[in-house]
Amino acid sequence: MSVRWFSGERAVPAWPDHDRGTAYGDGLFETMRAHRGNVLWWDAHWQRLARGATALRLRLPDQARVRDEVNALLDGGDGVLKLIVTRGSGGRGYAPPPDAEPNWNLAVHPLPAVPTAGLQLRWCDTRLALQPALAGIKHCNRLEQVLARGEWSDPDVHEGLMLSQAGDVVSAIAANVFVLHEGQWKTPRIDRCGVAGVCRSWALDTLQAQEARLAVTEVEAADAVFLCNAVRGILPVARLGACTWRPHPQVAQLQRHLAAEHPAFATEVS
Repeated sequence: MSVRWFSGERAVPAWPDHDRGTAYGDGLFETMRAHRGNVLWWDAHWQRLARGATALRLRLPDQARVRDEVNALLDGGDGVLKLIVTRGSGGRGYAPPPDAEPNWNLAVHPLPAVPTAGLQLRWCDTRLALQPALAGIKHCNRLEQVLARGEWSDPDVHEGLMLSQAGDVVSAIAANVFVLHEGQWKTPRIDRCGVAGVCRSWALDTLQAQEARLAVTEVEAADAVFLCNAVRGILPVARLGACTWRPHPQVAQLQRHLAAEHPAFATEVS
């Protein structure tokens, strides 16, 4: 893993002291796929980051400077690029310092293994709190996801689906979910909690999918289910608890469509 840290415009050897992201989760992050030195969906990732900065009322570093540092760090290679931006450093207490310089960090990680078959899922007991002020953005407080992922250790289970406190299906722990009913693709609304994924946005447009409140029974009765995120692309689901699905041609077609637009995913098409 390669890592670089910055405070405002200055490169620094590590996170500065009293960082509010470390103390309070007062920050944002983006996890992106890099292929041959290029970051897939860079503009969409930055737009979501900017929406998050507006919601949290924090400053972002200069985008051109970040991009220059990304290019230098990737050096033409592949990997998972993670960008973290926090409000900056401040003393004890929740009140945001008015003139804080953002602290930010770039790291490149190895690509995850490519699934050889459909995913095996489970329902999570941990539920997502309803907080519309934070819905859609990728803020640094991910304790709900940490608790959910800690619910199992079975290596045959790849992911978990999470409900909101109101009982509707929201997403997987680290991906968005789509279901097919009578020829219509649907995905949960992300207006009360959850992350509005970049790959989710691509799939919404490509499939002309509907955003809807989805019940557990609607997912379990679907004709096909897939997960998606910006690092792993389109991931067919084979099992959810006692429910099973055969490979579906529409999911395979969507995988091919994504691979045609972004060759980084070409090796992941079955």
